[in-house]
Amino acid sequence: MEQQKLFKVTIDNITVEVEPGTTILQAARRIGGDVVPPAMCYYSKLKGSGGKCRTCLVKVAAGSTADPRPMPKLVASCRTTVMDGMVVENMTNPAVLEARKGVVEFLLLNHPLDCPVCDQAGECDLQDLGYGHGAESTRYEFKRRTFERIDLGPYIQLHMTRCILCYRCVFTADQVSGQREHGVLDRGDHAQIATYIQNALDNEFIGNVIDVCPVGALTDRTFRFKNRVWFTKPVDAHCDCPTCSGKVRLWMRGDEVLRVTARKDQWGEVEDWICNSCRFEKKKVSDWVIEGPARVDRHSVISQGHYEKVVKPKETFSAVMNGRQPKLLMDIHSVSGVNTVELSELPGPATSRTFSGEAHSAGHNPTDIKAGLGPNVKGTDSTNPNTP
Repeated sequence: MEQQKLFKVTIDNITVEVEPGTTILQAARRIGGDVVPPAMCYYSKLKGSGGKCRTCLVKVAAGSTADPRPMPKLVASCRTTVMDGMVVENMTNPAVLEARKGVVEFLLLNHPLDCPVCDQAGECDLQDLGYGHGAESTRYEFKRRTFERIDLGPYIQLHMTRCILCYRCVFTADQVSGQREHGVLDRGDHAQIATYIQNALDNEFIGNVIDVCPVGALTDRTFRFKNRVWFTKPVDAHCDCPTCSGKVRLWMRGDEVLRVTARKDQWGEVEDWICNSCRFEKKKVSDWVIEGPARVDRHSVISQGHYEKVVKPKETFSAVMNGRQPKLLMDIHSVSGVNTVELSELPGPATSRTFSGEAHSAGHNPTDIKAGLGPNVKGTDSTNPNTP
């Protein structure tokens, strides 16, 4: 059998050999580092994804060895296949960086400043993209596009105001769950992700749309306002599940499991799709076999401050006191009711009532109430159309 010829492609002065049919983005991922263009809509495990957000634009300085002419315009690296001898400029071309800055500005035109209250903060691709390629302030002076929040069933909430129309959730529902009940309605600046008649997304694998969403448009209702992701510890675990592989990532605070997600690779893509039962219903440590601390490869605050291979020191009180146990000086449990709160058992967001004597109470956060109601008279978060 004749061996297939490999193509040589040079990206930012680094040459790599790839198979024919490989895209520029995939070739850049073979190299790694800053050479890799950002991608907000492309997902290697979803057919048809890519070519929508335009954040992965690159400059092809030489088309191939046979035809070394440059391409006249910037191209989307996720949809452009390599040719033998192609030369690509990404971080080394100022025009690419300027174009990417403009794309980020367009993505943020209608995006609300929800980072202080958004559960996606700390693991948001748009947040990382804004810090790396965005401008210091907005030039947009018009009224932003706003939508009301929609509960897509008991587990998923849609914040359409934050959506960037990457279509990932649509492809996931179509290809992974096999039962798609939502899609993109309307056109132009009226386009939105919706179920048309506000149907519930009821499918055993529909929870995966939360993992593929690059922003905070689709959030886990069982985790909302429970904790900040950088305060939790990611732990790899598995269980014997008849529906999926059972390989998950637990996000723990102490001995509590606050959230369950699928495991992701260094590009933030899901390794194994998991079912709703593993994601939403198994929130106890006893439900899982703990494998150990998870390594988060992305440049994020999540990967900071998680100590591995820590040896717990031996208790010295009994040794010093000849085997006697020390007397309890103060019972802090009788002073503070905060220690009795089990956030993992709450069916919804934690509020001030949760820590004020009603440990099992859960409800709506003040920022989760529509503008003009209750304590949120002026409207905060994405409920207020005047939010900067």
